[in-house]
Amino acid sequence: MKVLVVDDDPTVAEVVVGYLERAGFDTAHAADGPSALDLAAAEWPDLVVLDLMLPGMDGLDVCRRLRERGPIPVVMLTALGDEGDRVLGLEVGADDYVTKPFSPRELVLRVRSVLRRVAGPVAAAVPSVLRHADVEVDVRAHRVLRGGRELSLTAREFDLLCFFLAAPGRAFTREELMRRVWGWEFGDQSTVTVHVRRLREKIEDDPAAPRLLVTVWGVGYRLEVEPGCR
Repeated sequence: MKVLVVDDDPTVAEVVVGYLERAGFDTAHAADGPSALDLAAAEWPDLVVLDLMLPGMDGLDVCRRLRERGPIPVVMLTALGDEGDRVLGLEVGADDYVTKPFSPRELVLRVRSVLRRVAGPVAAAVPSVLRHADVEVDVRAHRVLRGGRELSLTAREFDLLCFFLAAPGRAFTREELMRRVWGWEFGDQSTVTVHVRRLREKIEDDPAAPRLLVTVWGVGYRLEVEPGCR
């Protein structure tokens, strides 16, 4: 599988590319946003490792522009402790993030984890077609319709939606969602919050007053069995 590494620090890029290649990935490297977009257009990668801080065009803009061209998994590199940047990265469509300084081995594991989710590990455990209210998911085709209109979901949003659709009426904590959807035993639970918010923006009439994917105060989230009923 091909991984595009986008980082303007030649030392970091060299280490990341080296570890990914030893792990069996085909890699390409870009030192700035425009070069990354050109490389992606020439040969669409299976995943992008994207530094948030880039000269000229930052990682958020690169992620947005990649998403405009098509669905693609993104693992974003962010500064240690900068929660605002991590949340922004998730909001524009990053599937995961790793904070600097980081372990190259951990990064390789995160890349593999995201690619496994893209292949549908959560979806594989549920029926091939899921329906709830006006939302329909064709799991095998990786296609989501709402009211007959196709929605564009990231790999993480798709897995999260499938997970909820497979267990309507059951409440899940953020910790449980991180473990069962993300495959993480620990991590920043704001990741779940951001993805739930993004999912609501796509499946709810009014994301600020959700009727499908509701908050269970003191617990987590639940997909309503009968949408609209409180």
